[in-house]
Amino acid sequence: MHDMKLGILDQAPISKGSTAGDALQDAVRLAQTGESLGYERFWLAEHHAMLGFASSTPEVTLAAIGSRTDNIRIGSGATLIPYYSPYKVAENYHTLGTLFPGRVDLGIGRAPGGPAEATEALNKEYLKNVFANEDRVAELMGYIHHDNHTSKLKMSPLADPPPEVWMLGTSVKSAELAGKLGMNYCFGYFMSNAGDMREVLDTYRNSFTPRKEGQKPQVMVTVTAFTAESEARARDIAMSSIVWGIERERSFGESGENDGLPSVEDAKRFELTAEERDNVEKRLQNMFVGTGGDIAARLKSLAAEAEADEIMISTNTYSIEDKLKSFELLKKAMDEV
Repeated sequence: MHDMKLGILDQAPISKGSTAGDALQDAVRLAQTGESLGYERFWLAEHHAMLGFASSTPEVTLAAIGSRTDNIRIGSGATLIPYYSPYKVAENYHTLGTLFPGRVDLGIGRAPGGPAEATEALNKEYLKNVFANEDRVAELMGYIHHDNHTSKLKMSPLADPPPEVWMLGTSVKSAELAGKLGMNYCFGYFMSNAGDMREVLDTYRNSFTPRKEGQKPQVMVTVTAFTAESEARARDIAMSSIVWGIERERSFGESGENDGLPSVEDAKRFELTAEERDNVEKRLQNMFVGTGGDIAARLKSLAAEAEADEIMISTNTYSIEDKLKSFELLKKAMDEV
């Protein structure tokens, strides 16, 4: 188990009473801490017009993070490809890969990552591009790997090695496309029906076509985890994130004071309906909440089931100190398993 790689997926959440600037500085600090603890990679999600998150432009923040770290891999989880020109995305990530050689990942997805108004503002042809996703991802892979035979177009700069490309998904369709194009695959356990995992990963491996000699399918699984000194404390920290989700659902379509992560104390005071209480229990079951030893054992079991090369962890907390402690306790426990 010592060689199980661990990664961090951050969303740069904004806590109530703090600012987007604080959230982005916390993301830098988390990446630095992750590097010192021995995490393999640090990814930033992409969200649009969601006032509780400060990460609308991962590629810009990654430049700041890369310059303040030395060896942890940095990347997007995910760049939402239907919004953008594949050529421009390749330029962005080749530039990052030139600045930080051998450290850059490009995770791609096709979700909207925000409300319909933001989708419309970002790209009026979003739906058309979703339908053309396979061709657009193939075009992107050609640019990334300097082997786009359909075009004589040259690119500068060209990173050597090129960015590592991961498809993020939860469906058979995304797994098949990743396999066919020789991409790595990241299964979003934290946002899916976990029962689908085996079928999706089998599809990926069975459809895998190496892009270069000796290349093998790579699988990562992303989970939500909260680790603390006691199970009760871990649950309290997790509840802050869960209550935030419920607040957002209640005020769907509105913006305002519900847009930040509540403190542990505020989350405890939050009154849930009976239906919401049931929902909380379901959410907790899909998360990894507890002491380091408990979570390490569960993650080891999940990794074996998925035959995963790596586990990536998402942890949204009100306090950056709780978040750093969670990643520290988890890494220590995983190293001991």
